[in-house]
Amino acid sequence: MHNDTPIAARANFSLRSALTFLVVGGFTTGMQYAVMALLIYFAGMSIVLASAIGFIVSAIVNYFLNARLTFRSKKAHGNTMPRFVATAGIGLLLNSLVLAGLTSVGIHVALAQVIATICVLIWNYTINAIWTFKH
Repeated sequence: MHNDTPIAARANFSLRSALTFLVVGGFTTGMQYAVMALLIYFAGMSIVLASAIGFIVSAIVNYFLNARLTFRSKKAHGNTMPRFVATAGIGLLLNSLVLAGLTSVGIHVALAQVIATICVLIWNYTINAIWTFKH
């Protein structure tokens, strides 16, 4: 079905959604780190496994908060959740590629991670606004 409405009109770009996206992302990143720390220190779990579980828990919360608060989606989760997972997966790949590329040319890992995070943030917000949670 063809839609003549411009993509910008169907997307969820706004200052409100961008700011909410940043708050949700900051909250869920903190959640990932907290879950990871709790699992390491109180359950004796390996760092990699604890990080993976923290990532999964925070990604689930991130999806629901972004669907409800950031983009105010009325679409079924069966439609938006697979798109969210795909977007996040590509974001994870983008993060890894930018981080590896920048550190391979001598940029300090902390600065490289900040740059990678900014790239992924722009990617995630843009794709979630125009595809995952579009009107």
